[in-house]
Parts: sequence; C-alpha cells; structure tokens
Amino acid sequence: MWIQLPDTTGTRWRRLLVVAAGVLVLLVAVVSYAAFANHDPSPGAVTTAKPPSSEPIATPISPPSLDAAEPEAFARQVATALFAWDTRTTSSPQLVTEQLVSVADPTGESSAGLVADIANYLPTDQVWIELRKYETRQWIEVVSASVPDLWATAEAQAGDELLPGTTALTIRGTRHRDGVWEGEDVASQHDVAFTVFIVCAPTYPECRLLRLSRLDDPLE
Repeated sequence: MWIQLPDTTGTRWRRLLVVAAGVLVLLVAVVSYAAFANHDPSPGAVTTAKPPSSEPIATPISPPSLDAAEPEAFARQVATALFAWDTRTTSSPQLVTEQLVSVADPTGESSAGLVADIANYLPTDQVWIELRKYETRQWIEVVSASVPDLWATAEAQAGDELLPGTTALTIRGTRHRDGVWEGEDVASQHDVAFTVFIVCAPTYPECRLLRLSRLDDPLE
C-alpha cells in the first residue's frame, strides 16, 4: 500500500505520491479482531460466555482532547484516542472515528483516506456486538513518539509539495485489552507500532491529522 502524503490540492496529492513512492512504501497489515469472538488462546484474545450488562457503566478509558500545537504531543493524543474504546459503555467505533476526523485537515483533501485508515484500527459493527458479550475494552500505553529516519528523505524528495509544518511521527507502545471469559477477568497486551502523519504550525495554529499508516507497518 502506498501512503499518500498530504497536500492542499488533489493534483499535488498525486504528485507527492509519485515523488515519495520510493520512500513511503508500507506493507498492508490488517488488524484482526475476530479472535475475540472465538475460543482463541493466542495473545490478544479476550472471550467470554457471560452476557453483557444491560446498563452502560462509566469507563476509565477517556479519550484525550485533540488540541495540541506541538507535534509529538498531538501524535500521542491521536494514538490514545485511536485505541481507547470500551464495549461496556455507549461508545462505538463511529464515535472514535468522529473524534479523530474532527481534527482532520480542514481542506478535506485527506479526509476520505483518513476515514479508511481509522477503520483499519477499529472493530466492525458486527464484531463490536460480539465483543460486548465479553465486556471487552482496549487502550494504549504510548512508549515513544519519534520522527522516522525516512521522513527526512521524503521531505527532501517532496520539496515544496508539503504544507509547511507537515511531519510524521512513529508511535510505539503497548496495546492493552481486557474482558471477561467464563466469569473470569482476563487481559492481554501486545506491542504495536504505526505512523501518524500530521500538519502543524505555521500552516495551522494547532496540529491537524492527515493520515495513518497501517498498524504494525510504521515508517522507519
């Protein structure tokens, strides 16, 4: 999959893709949540026969505000919001998507691609219904957020095609999941990595989200 870097027009978007194609090649890694709905002993599986509670409960997983002006702080906020969901509450994949899209590039050039990127990180509606049976929730512990080495090469090749303040930060962290299986609390954790493409000052006073790499296929 070619990750298209952001810009202000569709024409520049396509031109930038051609310019940076030799640098920004990210392999497709599909995030599978199906293991949650099966008797899967592998890491990441959280299953239970216990029915979900009929009453939503408060969740300790609270998505952060997405209003940082500093790139690293904003990338960390995005990561936290992207992974923070709880099937025991009235939250949903749509709410996660809406929060992230609310801080997308206001030109709208990257919005359609961003929505598709986000969908790769979230369970589908059908899987969400299954996960609720197991009271599944998820969050991330961000370990690091750093500009990948290849970004300098991409910037040099792109020239003035990039909006001022555009950058990429690769997030590394631990994804946590827990739930209930046959009446017992269970939990798992898994190392994850991905790249957040954003644009900050001087183009915008606060950072804006452009695109996401596939999970576990970060820009190195």
